[in-house]
Formats: sequence, C-alpha cells, structure tokens
Amino acid sequence: MKGTLRYLAGIAGPNGFGSRSTAEQVTQHRFFPCSHLTAIITGGTSGIGAETARVLAKRGVRVVMAVRDMKKAEMVKERIIRENPEADIMLFEIDLSSLSSVARFCSQFLSQDLPLNILINNAGVFSPNLEFSEEKIELTFATNFLGHYLLTEMLIEKMIDTAEKSGIEGRIINLSSVIHSWVKPDCFSFPKLLHPIRYNGTRAYAQSKLATILHAKALSKQLKDRNANVTINAVHPGIVKTGIIRAHKGLFTDSLFLIASKLLKSISQGAATTCYVALSNETKGLSGKYFADCNETNCSDLANDESMALKLCTQSRALIHGYLDESQKHYLPNVCLM
Repeated sequence: MKGTLRYLAGIAGPNGFGSRSTAEQVTQHRFFPCSHLTAIITGGTSGIGAETARVLAKRGVRVVMAVRDMKKAEMVKERIIRENPEADIMLFEIDLSSLSSVARFCSQFLSQDLPLNILINNAGVFSPNLEFSEEKIELTFATNFLGHYLLTEMLIEKMIDTAEKSGIEGRIINLSSVIHSWVKPDCFSFPKLLHPIRYNGTRAYAQSKLATILHAKALSKQLKDRNANVTINAVHPGIVKTGIIRAHKGLFTDSLFLIASKLLKSISQGAATTCYVALSNETKGLSGKYFADCNETNCSDLANDESMALKLCTQSRALIHGYLDESQKHYLPNVCLM
C-alpha cells in the first residue's frame, strides 16, 4: 500500500527520480560521456526495449539490437534515425530461446571486433501454455533466463577487456520484475524449471524473473573477486501495458487494467530505470543490486540467497555445456564456476 501511494503521488526517491520519471529525463544530465560507447539490447523491437534503444542512441551510444524479428527491427531503426540522423544502430538476429542461436549471435558480434560497454538483457516472453524450446527446455525459462545467461557468459570477457582498455565501467542490466517475490523456495527447483510437472504461466514467468536477479547476485560477486571493472544489476521496470502484460490471461484482465489504469506506467516511464542504471554517474560502482523506479530497493529474501544464486549459475553452466559444440565452448570463461 505504501508503495502504491508513493506511485500515485509521484513521489521521487533519494536521487530525485521516481515512478513518473521518463527515460529521457533520467539521462538528460546525469550520465557519463556516452560517445564511443557500445550497447547490446535484446528484444528492442517494441515496448521498453525499443524506447531504451531510442534513448541510448539519442545520448550518443552505438546501439546493437539483438532481435528475433529483423523486419520489425528495421522499422524501429528507421524511426530512430528519422528522429536522430546521427544514430548508430546495428541489427543482429537472435532467438534467445535457442542456445545455438545465442552462440551464433555472440560469434557474429565478436567477429566485428567492436567494444562492448553495456549489455541490456531486456527481451522476455510470457507463455500461458506449456511450450518448449528447440533444446526441449520450458520456453519462458529458456528465453527469459537461460538465453540471457549464455549471452552474458559468452560476452563477459569482451566487456572486461573493453573496460580495461577504455577505463570506463562496463554495465550489465538484467530486466526482472517485482513478481519475482511471489516465488517460494520449495517451488524453485532447477529440474522443474526446465521441465515443469504442473505448468502455470504466471509462476513460470515469476521464476524466470527471480533467476535473473540471482544471476546478477552471483556474477556480481565473481566479477568483484576478479577486480573486473564491470557491474551487473537487476531492474524492475514497473507495470507497463506491453505485449507481455496483455498475455497474462486470468491474472491481468481488461477490467483490472481499467481499475488500475493510474498505476500503469507509460513505455517511456517503464524504460527509465534501465536507462538510469545503464548511464547514470550515480550508479557507478553499484553491483548486485535491485532497482525500481530509478532507485535501489529491496528484493525478496530468496533473491538474496547467495547459495541459491551460485547453485543456479553452476547448474545452468553445466546444462549449457551439454548443448554447445566444442567450437562454441571456448567462449565460456570460468566466471561462474567456483
């Protein structure tokens, strides 16, 4: 209730930003120099991802859009360039539910010999019915977590190297959700995440978003142990009426949207926290944190469980090794093995 009242009142947090702040507002003055920065954004063809790509490009960042639908991506690119003719936008195809597709994307990107300063793991799906990826892994978990986990693993050495050469802190942002707090410890079992016995779409989505925070916690610790100048944080964008929210049949209905319309964020407000964490001077050195409404906040006790985070990383890495061929495995560092 307290958080709801703060939202309705538009109360700003300690840094002066809050739930009503937009992506452009939070990056207008308080960001480090963006020229010559390169950012990868997954799922940038609509909604929060497209707005994040637009705002970062407006601030001078080279934006690499990793997308499944290249035609939609071309349309987004054209819109961004019409607004900002100097925008530097690159398009690469990726299907995050497919480990082989993620590996191909990483190989293609690394062959460009570009720097990599920012990685935004934004893409997400909500599947109301039980579906499986080409590797026979439950689709929501495969896309929202496992694909992004592999993407991060295969690009982390490039990010560390870029940070060392440029002297600019690398930043990884995992898109999570407040719904992660719905997950109970006895429901979070790796085998059941891969192959659910009794599938529930909302539960699967919540579990995948919990996993993204645990990933940030585990990788943050390991990057600190290496003294790497790269941070990783998780963000809750807020409740925005995007395609994912509309897909939550039975949980989010049109009547609920009508009642709660004042609580819904615009797409620009939804992209604000991602852009703030990616570009703000005020987030420098912060890692393994959870942000909402452009301010650091608390996540669930389970999301703070270090042993659970390490276990998830270790199990995910072992699973991935079983699917990648030998030519792809050399991209995987020993970051998440302890």
